[in-house]
Amino acid sequence: MENFWDFNLWGLLNLFSVLLLSMLFANFIKKSVKFLKNSLIPTSVLGGILLLIVAIVYEKITGIPLFNTQFFGGNGSFYDDTKISTLEIITYHSLALGFIASALKPSKRKFTKERNVEIFNTGITTVSSYLLQGILGLGISIIFALVASGFFKGAGVILCFGYGQGTGQALNWGGIYQNEYGFVGGRSFGLTIAALGFLSASIGGVIHLNFLKKKGLFEKKDLAVKNLYLSDVQNENEIELNGSMDKFSVQVALILITYTLTYLFMLLIGSFASGLETTIFGFNFLFGVLMATLVKVVINFLTKKKILKKQYVNNFLMDRISGFFFDIMVIAGIAAIRIDILNQYWLMIIILGLVGALATYFYNRLIVKKLFPLYKEEQFLVMYGMLTGTASTGVILLRELDPNFESPAQDNLVFQQIPAIIFGFPLMLIANIIPEHEITCLCLLVGLFVVLNIILFRSFIFKKRKNKTTPIENKE
Repeated sequence: MENFWDFNLWGLLNLFSVLLLSMLFANFIKKSVKFLKNSLIPTSVLGGILLLIVAIVYEKITGIPLFNTQFFGGNGSFYDDTKISTLEIITYHSLALGFIASALKPSKRKFTKERNVEIFNTGITTVSSYLLQGILGLGISIIFALVASGFFKGAGVILCFGYGQGTGQALNWGGIYQNEYGFVGGRSFGLTIAALGFLSASIGGVIHLNFLKKKGLFEKKDLAVKNLYLSDVQNENEIELNGSMDKFSVQVALILITYTLTYLFMLLIGSFASGLETTIFGFNFLFGVLMATLVKVVINFLTKKKILKKQYVNNFLMDRISGFFFDIMVIAGIAAIRIDILNQYWLMIIILGLVGALATYFYNRLIVKKLFPLYKEEQFLVMYGMLTGTASTGVILLRELDPNFESPAQDNLVFQQIPAIIFGFPLMLIANIIPEHEITCLCLLVGLFVVLNIILFRSFIFKKRKNKTTPIENKE
């Protein structure tokens, strides 16, 4: 029987307190230090970096990782790379919970044909960016293996998981390659790539935000933050703010119920797909969005049938809850970085990090200029942040430019998951066989990338072809 004063009962609470304390301290520093205030670095990113620095210093002095101490419920031993740390578990769940909160919200915009096209294009952009990162990463690791004998040729494809899909998927595939194909340090390699993804998202995003600030785009956006009306917090026909069950409690209940349904659904799929459980649960946030969409359909049906007399989902509170989970995820994800891992494959990792960041930046700049001209900067920030860091990083960067989410960029990020799942599924299949057929898989990735770009730029490709044939038809 545990005593109430045992660290085992307080460790998780202490961990959350320190994560939030670091964010509050980061917010204070950001508002106090002129350089940081002008840099527009997201507070959660700054908080994670500060906590990481403290953890590094503590480990150098004591020889024990900070978050393995008894104060946080650890056993005081050195880091065990075969186990997923509590910080990584928090990161894993926070991403899905944040997405579910966003997906449960009633849409403020009607899903017109134009909006459906934009959401579809966002999903294609996501998968084509994965493919670009995978092609470059795999190509680099194949070349690197020719120079460094014994190096795992398929390592570079982890770039698209660490950058494009975040810490969870990087750990997932690094672990698969380590356990099943003998990639020594595969989990650590994946963690490091994901860590560089955070840095690429933060540094690249901040540089771009400062560029936009010089163009004078922020003065107009800041005014919108000050004007918050009652209608923004409470819509007509909603349940009472503080009725017999608090409205905030209702939102949390809906989110957790949806996540439990997501877990049961993944268990069901896993029972029919033996051996793919790791992959399935690695996409908990995608299945979370699908389940949230289903829950929203059920709620809308019950409302139309007058079974539910009031509207239970509140957009304002759901935004606050999703923002909380995204902030927690970024802080925990950065704090979980193990700097000592960089001693392995450091040259390869740096090359992958730089190439991945630059390629993702310029590829997405091209796409948003062509396909999202009405809100190209908002779309770029949310996509670049997601495709180098995580979805939460994209949302945080977007909030700097579009604090009230007036553009469709956040909705695109949430609802693009369905086309992304459909078109991204072949990548998952290819990733399973890359260690045995590196060159063949590289060719397959290139072929898929070409096909998706034809789909993505279809309006321009076929429009140009039509324009070319028109003069001949007129001449006849």
